[in-house]
Amino acid sequence: MKIVYFAWVRERIGKAEEQVDVPDGIGTVADLVRWLKSRGEEYQYAFENEGIVRAAVDHTHVKPEASIAGAREIAFFPPMTGG
Repeated sequence: MKIVYFAWVRERIGKAEEQVDVPDGIGTVADLVRWLKSRGEEYQYAFENEGIVRAAVDHTHVKPEASIAGAREIAFFPPMTGG
C-alpha cells in the first residue's frame, strides 16, 4: 500500500511517501495510525495528536474508523483552511 504524507506531517516523518506491507489485523485508518506510530519516533511525533491529522483513502476524505481494505493509497495531511 502506498502512504503519502503532506505538509508538516511529511516534514515530521521525513519522507513524502512510502510503500508499506500492512500487517494483518490493521483494518481501519485509526489502526494504521497506531501501527505507524509503533515504527519510530518520527511517526509518533507526526501523529502525536491523532485527532488533528486528516486522512484520505484513494483520494476520498475519510474518518479514522474508515476501512482501508483494498485501498491502494492512504494520504495523511494536517487540517486545511480555506480562503
